Amino acid sequence: MIPAPTGATRLYVIVGDPIAQVRSPAGVSAAFAARGHDGILMPVQVTPRDLPDFLSIATRLKNLDGIVVTIPHKFACYQACASATERAQFLRTVNLMRRRADGSWHGDMVDGLGFVGAARARGIEPKGMRALLVGAGGAGSAIALALVEAGVRELAIHDRAAERRDALIGRLNALGKAPVRVGTSDPAGFDFVANATPAGMKEGDPLPVDVARLAPHSYCGCVITKPEIPPFIAAAREAGCVTGTGTDMYEQHQGIMVDFLLHRGV
Repeated sequence: MIPAPTGATRLYVIVGDPIAQVRSPAGVSAAFAARGHDGILMPVQVTPRDLPDFLSIATRLKNLDGIVVTIPHKFACYQACASATERAQFLRTVNLMRRRADGSWHGDMVDGLGFVGAARARGIEPKGMRALLVGAGGAGSAIALALVEAGVRELAIHDRAAERRDALIGRLNALGKAPVRVGTSDPAGFDFVANATPAGMKEGDPLPVDVARLAPHSYCGCVITKPEIPPFIAAAREAGCVTGTGTDMYEQHQGIMVDFLLHRGV
């Protein structure tokens, strides 16, 4: 049970546009209470145009200790951080910001950990797999890094934003851990298929891949939390694939998020 907030309650916000789809406010607030921390996470909808003004005000709020970042603000919020973890610096994106002692922000990006964790919770180990990732945005970048670090045999990345896609491919190839190349929407021949785009959040959205080309042995994961079962995941299940949803991903990294925001273990 989440205690009623008081004037002493520490404030955390999750910022995005849209914001109605997020699942973390209740879960993170309950996790704070379970750890004996008087804190609450609240959703805040901020447009990209208004984000600089929001961050300027947020930095001056004395009882605001942390920010969770969702679409489309992950790259812009990285620029607002005075420091960041090594993975966030590599990706140049964050989904978490916590207050430093000097009042500025320290960032991290844990989307990839949650996504790969959701696959492992289903008994899927990415090591040695051929992976296709659709989306090279904030979450997609983090998932790409996590898959490379998990030991995939090959990673193909499909994104219509060619400059962003190619920049990510170049940085990942420089690690020398797995070959990374340009992909397409054709999932044939891949063992692991990841959707890191918003495709499926709105009715009528096109599917991120040609689901008729999915192999039944493939694992299919998606970052979307609303609807609970996105059309891509529904189609993948119909094809016989093991799947993971955005909610599964969130459940895997909620503890990591809370540890970071509370300066514990990270």
